[in-house]
Amino acid sequence: MNSNLHIAELLIRFFAGIVFMFQGYDKLFRIKIPGVIDVFKVDAANKNIPGPLLSGLAYYTSYVEFIGGFLLIVGLFTNYSLYALGIDILFVTFAFSYLEPMWDMKHVFPRLILIVALLLLPEEYRQISVDYLLD
Repeated sequence: MNSNLHIAELLIRFFAGIVFMFQGYDKLFRIKIPGVIDVFKVDAANKNIPGPLLSGLAYYTSYVEFIGGFLLIVGLFTNYSLYALGIDILFVTFAFSYLEPMWDMKHVFPRLILIVALLLLPEEYRQISVDYLLD
């Protein structure tokens, strides 16, 4: 098997993990979740989105991005992390599209591509991961 494929999977997984982990880190430890909620509170109220739904989405996306990103970096529970991050991207896309139908996807679309690429790569390319060591 070509070792370049293992390195390519590792690079994509690390890159995606770093992007997601630091996005979640920012929302959890710098802005904090109440700050994230405040950013969207007015727009959500104008679109009749219930406060508990907004709060739930803020908590879900923040924790999934931080924990899922970390798990991608170490290569632990990789598929489950990708599924959770895929759901995260769908929630974010739906929420932004509902709040403002013509929004800039330049930050979301590349993350979607990374998730899909990792899901499409055969698992035997994940030899540099904790998942591989545990099998």
